Amino acid sequence: MRTPALALFFTLAGLSPAFAHAFLTHSNPPVGSTLTTPPTNLLLSYTEGVEVPFCQVTVTDSAGTPVQTAAPQPVPGQPTEMSVPLHITTPGTYTVTWHAVAVDTHKTEGSFKFTVTAP
Repeated sequence: MRTPALALFFTLAGLSPAFAHAFLTHSNPPVGSTLTTPPTNLLLSYTEGVEVPFCQVTVTDSAGTPVQTAAPQPVPGQPTEMSVPLHITTPGTYTVTWHAVAVDTHKTEGSFKFTVTAP
């Protein structure tokens, strides 16, 4: 069968094939934001549940020095979220690079920046 025929089959059968991936929906600090107070934690929210032990998050300053203090942690009761403690002591632009593994084992990745104007 060709792909359109498969989609029609699944639709008529009342099934939905799993084409989903865990895409980033929002973060705190927000993507591209400018903050006057350094965050102590990074929160990442996804479109579906993530397997946090298999996810990676790296937060670096403009010199490439990591500023996170631990590996990503699950957020209790929120299967679509993970958090990372941060240790930011200087103003600057920070880059978040993430690699997520969804509960359906699909992998996604991305990056974004945020800026801190004062420590």
